[in-house]
Amino acid sequence: MNIIAKPVNFLKEVRAELSKVSWSTKQELMASTVLVITVTAIMTVFIGIVDVILSRFLSAVFK
Repeated sequence: MNIIAKPVNFLKEVRAELSKVSWSTKQELMASTVLVITVTAIMTVFIGIVDVILSRFLSAVFK
């Protein structure tokens, strides 16, 4: 294959593979996004609370 044919062949194969992909609907995408943001917020609060508790505990132990 020459230098022009390889990239052209690659792009054809990429297009063929992308046509096989099962793309999410807008509703599925929005639901997944809300879920990720919600779980991230919950984990942030949880880790923050654990951090404060451990910080106070260790401050009391090493005082």
